[in-house]
Amino acid sequence: MWKTLIATFWLVFLAELGDKTQLATMLMAAHNESVVGVFLGAISALIIASLISVVFGSVISQYIPTNYIHYGAGTVFIIIGVLLIIGRY
Repeated sequence: MWKTLIATFWLVFLAELGDKTQLATMLMAAHNESVVGVFLGAISALIIASLISVVFGSVISQYIPTNYIHYGAGTVFIIIGVLLIIGRY
């Protein structure tokens, strides 16, 4: 369990650095007097989004083989990357 916990922490931590969510949270903190409120709101949103992801991932993996999920996720990331490059996303 500890290996999975540490690997997940670093994966999510590094993936979140510098993304839109972090930038939006920094802007909220800069424009709001209640930085504690911004922190609690941001951490609550991340917890709920992570909970939805874990539940959905564990349910869908019971019906779809893991390698198909990997290919699907990879395809979605490539499509989003292409759309970002051509300015359609």
